Amino acid sequence: MAISENLNRIKAQINPKVTLVAVSKTKPVSDIQEAYNAGQRIFGENKIQEMVAKYDELPKDISWHMIGHLQKNKVKYMAHFVDLIHGVDSFTTLIEINKQAKKHNRVIHCLLQLKIAQEDSKFGLSKEEINNILNSYDYKNMENIQVVGLMGMASFVDDKNQIKQEFSSLKAFYDELKPSQTQFNTISMGMSGDYPLAIEQGSTMIRVGSAIFGNRNYAN
Repeated sequence: MAISENLNRIKAQINPKVTLVAVSKTKPVSDIQEAYNAGQRIFGENKIQEMVAKYDELPKDISWHMIGHLQKNKVKYMAHFVDLIHGVDSFTTLIEINKQAKKHNRVIHCLLQLKIAQEDSKFGLSKEEINNILNSYDYKNMENIQVVGLMGMASFVDDKNQIKQEFSSLKAFYDELKPSQTQFNTISMGMSGDYPLAIEQGSTMIRVGSAIFGNRNYAN
């Protein structure tokens, strides 16, 4: 099935209030262009070098999201154009994003990654760490970032109840923080395999790759 058909099918299924991030990692520029021609404007990458190369080649009204684990020494390469950084999982990374955004006179939107999965391999902050960041003097004085919500990745399991519970815990924590964090507007959770469940549990942003572009070939 064509990329444009996949996109249209997914968009027809989801609430218009839910933002669709087309995860284009490992995919060629021609595939992204096809999705762009079908009306998609938000794309997610997990490697900064790959995202920079694609940014240089593709239309400039694309909104680029960094969705992978972030190495802070590479923030400088995307600070001039990235719109949203999903997986911020340390305070030092936030400091670096603020520093690099300042050089370009920009405010970069960020999501703090809450660890909701059982697996040790998943990155993320604890609720206590997130509270500490949001209440810290240093964070409140950062002028070139804005934390606009939370992001989470569910466990890679078949147990739908477990996944549902993990998504639900992210939404509950978001709701707890929202009264004091009035700038919050985004809950990023749900991927190709579980986005309907994530939306059901309150996701406002889904990250969908293979359901749009087909399976990835990591050998390339």
